[in-house]
Amino acid sequence: QVQLVESGGGLVQAGGSLRLSCAVSGRTFDMNTMGWLRQAPGKDRPFVAAISWRGKSTTYADSVNGRFTISRDNAKKTVYLQMNSLKPEDTAVYYCASTPQSLGRITRGYEYWGQGTQVTVSS
Repeated sequence: QVQLVESGGGLVQAGGSLRLSCAVSGRTFDMNTMGWLRQAPGKDRPFVAAISWRGKSTTYADSVNGRFTISRDNAKKTVYLQMNSLKPEDTAVYYCASTPQSLGRITRGYEYWGQGTQVTVSS
């Protein structure tokens, strides 16, 4: 089992920045990909960003590409999402998630999820 705990959410004005953190614990031996996804009413595309746990490959949703950066610190077992130039449409509950599937080969969704952290961007 993998346990994920998000933190760093909050209220920010449009154009501002936040950095989300995801603390990873439990069995990570088979974990290959960490991702950030978000959920908001009326939105049906939850994917935000993902990163290979051992490599350096990353991928981003078009809606956040160039504004958000996903990174990791394996020694600290922490994944980050740096969010810059935030827009009101970024308002959502953000979830950290993991999967043993390789980045670019994800077909079954993510297996493990954190509890989520609220990000609210005001206009």
